[in-house]
Formats: sequence, structure tokens, C-alpha cells
Amino acid sequence: MKGHPGGQENTRQMLALSGLRPGASILDMGAGAGETVALLQSLGYAARGIDLAPRSKLVEQADMHGTGFPGGSFDGVLSQCAFYISGDVDQALAESHRLLKPGGKLLLADVFFQEPGPLLARAGFHILHAVDMTAQWRAYYLEALWRGEECCPSPGGKCSYWLLICGKE
Repeated sequence: MKGHPGGQENTRQMLALSGLRPGASILDMGAGAGETVALLQSLGYAARGIDLAPRSKLVEQADMHGTGFPGGSFDGVLSQCAFYISGDVDQALAESHRLLKPGGKLLLADVFFQEPGPLLARAGFHILHAVDMTAQWRAYYLEALWRGEECCPSPGGKCSYWLLICGKE
């Protein structure tokens, strides 16, 4: 699948809920072609993007499970539809926590096959805002299937999609 549910409107909503202001340093983990990095930069953020397979010059090649950046490098870490498909959500969350400055924010929109609260708490985050976007995700996912796009396999169980703004504890 390409992109993420809600597109740039979703990203703008995450920024508004996070309270991060222009000038803040934000890392987009799983940045793909860099559309979100470009948006963030156009809004005045010091944005960088990483992906295992970058599709633009705006995105650096790096693994979200071990980015190579020093700890406490960013005011915000943003990821949309990438943690689950990374294969290790716990490690992606741990690396996000390590990368954030004290008081930093995790801006996360992704599928979950369990309640997100306990998972985030184990990683050292507390949820500041939670928006259940499961209905929007279902429509997005079905449209991708209809177009014949490759979709991530399900580990089974109930799937939900959440937009989450979390603070580093």
C-alpha cells in the first residue's frame, strides 16, 4: 500500500495534537518517498526521514530498530503505517524512546493487534491523545485490496488503527 489513511490531513492533525511547533526537530521513521518530510520542512520543522529503502533524496537509509542517531536527538518521532510492518514494534518503540529528548513526543498512526496502552507503557510512553481511526483504516485497506496493491499480512485477531500522541516518561 502507498501512503497512509488520511494523508497530509492526518499528519497535520498529529502535529496540532502534539503541540510541537515549527523549529522542532522531528524524525519520520519509515519515511518512504519523503512526502511527510517535505510537508514538515515546508511547515518550518527541522525534519529528517529514514527508511530501509528510501525512495527520494529527502530520506536517509537507516533501520528504525537501530537508527545510529545519538540518544536524545529529536523533539518528536513520527511514524505512520510503519511500526507494524517493521516486524518488531517493541524495538521500534524502544528506539523512538531512546531518540527523544526529555519531554519529547511520539506521533504514531498505525495498526494494532492488541490494546496500544500497555504496549506503549512498556516502552516508557504515556498516551496524551488517542483517536480510534479503525473505520477509516478499513476503508483505506479495502481500497488498496481492490486496486490489487500488496497489503501486510495479519497475525490474526482483531485489528484496530490508532492515531496516538505520546509523551516520553
